[in-house]
Amino acid sequence: MTSEANLEPSHLKSHLGYHLRVVSNAVSHSFAKKLTSLDVTVAEWVILREMYANPNNTSPSGVAEFTGLSRGAVSKLIDRLLQKKLVSREEGSVDRRYQEIKLTKPGRILVPKLAKIADENDEFFFSMLTPTEKKEIRKILIKLTNLHKLNTNPIE
Repeated sequence: MTSEANLEPSHLKSHLGYHLRVVSNAVSHSFAKKLTSLDVTVAEWVILREMYANPNNTSPSGVAEFTGLSRGAVSKLIDRLLQKKLVSREEGSVDRRYQEIKLTKPGRILVPKLAKIADENDEFFFSMLTPTEKKEIRKILIKLTNLHKLNTNPIE
């Protein structure tokens, strides 16, 4: 009779999560490093890209909703983007508590440049995979994302 105490614990590298994290860290850190030359963080990129995809003027709570980030995180990121003049903020004319946030012209011009860096980063890390392999990995990751209701954008 063997007890659980005598069982050999699973090896670190036997876990799928370990390998996902290794790849994710490498891809993310590489991308973050490339963004520093443009004075943008990954978190700021997420906000800028999502605002670009949702071009209507919106509120900080709207940005939080479509990015999956907390209102507090969005507020801090918007403040940084305001300082960099990549977004603008206007108080509502009727309710001063309401704020409209929109990309500025420099912010709108920057997003395609950042997207190109993201595309090149992905190409570097995943170009050795066949189109079928890329499609299958994406399908599996989306399935897991949906199954576990993971709706927060990764920002680190």
